[in-house]
Amino acid sequence: MSSLTPLLQRAEAARAELIARLQAEDTNCYRLFHGSAEGAPGLTVDRYGEQLLAQSFHQALSDAELAEIRAHYQASHPGLPLMYNDRSAGNSRIGNALTLEQQAEAEADRTIRELGVNYHYRARHKGQDPWLFLDLRAARRHVMQLAAGKSVLNLFAYTCGVGVAAAKAGASFVMNVDFAESSLSVGRANAKLNLLATRPRCVQSDVFAAIRQLSGIGQPERVRGKRMPPFPKLEARQFDLVFLDPPRYSKSPFGVVDLINDYQALFKPALLATAPGGTLICCNNVAQVDGDAWLEALTRSAAKAGREVRAAEWITPDADFPSPDGKHPLKIVALSV
Repeated sequence: MSSLTPLLQRAEAARAELIARLQAEDTNCYRLFHGSAEGAPGLTVDRYGEQLLAQSFHQALSDAELAEIRAHYQASHPGLPLMYNDRSAGNSRIGNALTLEQQAEAEADRTIRELGVNYHYRARHKGQDPWLFLDLRAARRHVMQLAAGKSVLNLFAYTCGVGVAAAKAGASFVMNVDFAESSLSVGRANAKLNLLATRPRCVQSDVFAAIRQLSGIGQPERVRGKRMPPFPKLEARQFDLVFLDPPRYSKSPFGVVDLINDYQALFKPALLATAPGGTLICCNNVAQVDGDAWLEALTRSAAKAGREVRAAEWITPDADFPSPDGKHPLKIVALSV
């Protein structure tokens, strides 16, 4: 990489207005540098409360590059330690070693705030992704604007950020569904950090098994004569607000998540679990998927399922995730059904 300092300076200047708005919303976590759109592909720098996190995804930072980044942020954000995770190895695993002092700092449990909601945060933990995805902030804001008095279903909940935000905003009932108990345990801890009138429910389950039951389609215990893995038994019910944020690709005995070729496999049961007059918020984080074509496919899928998409509203990530051509890799659409 060439000198990073001018790029970091330009990115901070571009965010001044946004950061002031975020601070007014009681938010202290945001992206300071989005390298793919700001001159250094594969490099990101985020603020998570009282700590900064630099991550490299294409190649490791050299000692000189890391020193340059540290020097810049020591000047612009004095007193905030900067952690570094090199994720350029296979499967985005964190590869760089830290000193004992840095390791203790990276593994320290901190509380961060977004839109007045508290969340747990650690720069390093057993997984590799941060416990709160900052590019989903606009979607969590939208959920909070809709959630009061509503029942909410959060699918692929991870650490339950959407579910906790919905409960904080006054949702009457929240169900978070995720396969990973380690993620749900963080979600439960996030709920305890906040004063909530309703404690969200966390269901550890393959999402296919859960959503087929909730939608009324049903999940048999045997498929083509083969016994399925155990799964929690759930009663069919519909929700006022359903949030669907699947990973790009995953495979289990219950089904295949494929955001490029078969988003509809998840969309149909999620739609059927959405009450008439409700809202289904869908996310697709694959850059090569065209937003308009994706929305058209969702609309066709809804019609085949006997449901009408009455309105569609695009939710654009905040300006700390810039996109020069306006086509964000993360596409979020709220469907009124």
